Amino acid sequence: QVQLVESGGGLVQAGGSLRLSCAASGRTFGTYTEGWFRQAPGKEREFVAAIRWTTGTTYYTDSVKGRFTISRDDAKNTVHLQMNSLKPEDTAVYSCAAGPRGVVPHRDKEYFYWGQGTQVTVSS
Repeated sequence: QVQLVESGGGLVQAGGSLRLSCAASGRTFGTYTEGWFRQAPGKEREFVAAIRWTTGTTYYTDSVKGRFTISRDDAKNTVHLQMNSLKPEDTAVYSCAAGPRGVVPHRDKEYFYWGQGTQVTVSS
């Protein structure tokens, strides 16, 4: 069993930055893929980024490439999402998820564990 807790959300002006964190307790991330998803009001949940814990390979949706960076902290069993050059369209509830090592990164239904989500609001 894995418990995930997100932090770092908030209100920021367009062009600003936020850093989200996802801390895991219980079983470690060692054999998992860790992903970030977001859901805006009235929209479906969408993939944002993912990282393979064992290899460090990262994946991003096109709309955040060059602006967002996903990274891991092995010692703290934590995954971070550094978000720069934020836009109003990035406003959403951001959730982290953990899935098997071989999960297809953008397929949310393949992830086993989910955090409660953290609100990110970008004002124009």
